[in-house]
Amino acid sequence: MTSLHNQVVVITGASSGIGRACAQAFAALGTKLLLLARRQERLNTLARELTAEFGVETYGVGVDVRDRTQIEAQLNALPAPWQQVDILVNNAGLSRGLDKLYEGNIQDWEEMIDTNIKGLLYLTRFWVPRMVARGQGHVINIGSVAGHQTYPKGNVYCGTKAAVRAISEGLKQDLLGTSVRVSSVDPGLVETEFSEVRFHGDQARAQAVYADTIPLTAADVAEVVLFCATRPPHVNLSEVLVLPTAQAGAMLVHRQ
Repeated sequence: MTSLHNQVVVITGASSGIGRACAQAFAALGTKLLLLARRQERLNTLARELTAEFGVETYGVGVDVRDRTQIEAQLNALPAPWQQVDILVNNAGLSRGLDKLYEGNIQDWEEMIDTNIKGLLYLTRFWVPRMVARGQGHVINIGSVAGHQTYPKGNVYCGTKAAVRAISEGLKQDLLGTSVRVSSVDPGLVETEFSEVRFHGDQARAQAVYADTIPLTAADVAEVVLFCATRPPHVNLSEVLVLPTAQAGAMLVHRQ
């Protein structure tokens, strides 16, 4: 396992779910953490917790990855020690709604496309040139089983995650000949705030998604991300599809 001690890791969507779990996993290995999310208060709390538990340096930036101007302003203003990163975890993403395409909410579409695709592109465009210039770096994109299999009423969300898969593959091709690695970690059913966000705060509907089965946890996914990041420099895990044992496809979930 390659040591990540003192490496700088930037994680988007770090205030909850998979992003938060990734921050905790990387902190345990002694990395320095640049945490990005819209909810600054949550970031501040997480940063304090990680520093207290692991003694690591953290820096939280309240930013909306959909806003390119805001991203560039905030990241260009970072203190010098945070201007170079070793690992970029493009985790920020969401699903909104579960509707037939011809009945979909266009605002939901905009939010998914802007967050899941454009946000990932903005962060990648900012950090990867610096990685190439330094001759080291690793981009880890959080995709989804939805990028492999479209499911009923998942249309636009599945489209955005298929785009993440294609972008990851294209980036890997563009970086051929450099030392910068690209991985895509594509989870199946994970119990986080994902379904609550999808259903606009309808907790009963969200809880039903995970009822009578055993989904992945955010920590399970974070362990896979960490495994990708700690391989020797000559090893690149390009794509990892990780499902709970009770899931055999995007919509094939065994329930008791």
